[in-house]
Amino acid sequence: MRKKLVVGNWKMNLDTTEALATIAALEKQVSASTKVETVICPSFVALEPLRKKLEPLKLKLGAQNLHFMDEGPFTGEVSGLQLRGLVDYVIIGHSERRQHFGETNDVIARKVSAAVRNGITPIVCIGENLYERQAGETGQVVQDQLAAALVMLTAREVSSIVIAYEPVWAIGTGEMARPEQIKQTIAAIRKTVHHLCGDSVAAATRVLYGGSVVSDLAADYLKIKGLDGFLVGGASLKPLEFSAIVKAAQRSSGRPAAKAARH
Repeated sequence: MRKKLVVGNWKMNLDTTEALATIAALEKQVSASTKVETVICPSFVALEPLRKKLEPLKLKLGAQNLHFMDEGPFTGEVSGLQLRGLVDYVIIGHSERRQHFGETNDVIARKVSAAVRNGITPIVCIGENLYERQAGETGQVVQDQLAAALVMLTAREVSSIVIAYEPVWAIGTGEMARPEQIKQTIAAIRKTVHHLCGDSVAAATRVLYGGSVVSDLAADYLKIKGLDGFLVGGASLKPLEFSAIVKAAQRSSGRPAAKAARH
């Protein structure tokens, strides 16, 4: 059974003091669970301070990006080698990286490979823009983006990654894809993984939805066949709202475990 996953992408928000306060508030709201993983992806400057404060049974840590080389003359970049042991996950190919920083499918594939070789689970983002949705090209777009992102991985490596479907037109707009749209796209994603890597890998790979996710709709979205959780943007900056999304995932997977004791 695939473990549910809820990821909070803080983007370029919160200084270190604010990040620590937000984590403290969130940990009071979230119970440890053996069936749901909760991951926070803050800015790079907050990673080390948060790692020292996180209660691992409740929250894990992720990065928002990495460079595809492990070291070298790349001023301002952070590598998978440097992140290894610090984070469990890394977001790769987010639409904002594609749009604002010109990341191509080739760059994304190299970043995915870099994450895997450094023992970090990549959360590979794919999704269509509004024009592609209206033109009926969603299935082809996600198929092409996914095939390109996974080209450097073995089937075994693909089985351990996470795929996040994030329709570009729904990110930060307040718009959310309809359940039937998400269901169809998830089916297309799993079909693509099946063609590339086989049925067992397609069945094992976790698929998330991202795009203006809010707690009011989380429970209904979790009923969608093949959906394993969420990549949450703005709502992850609000401890009560984000914890409500996590609790919805916990309820959909059975009762959460008892709260972990603090040491």
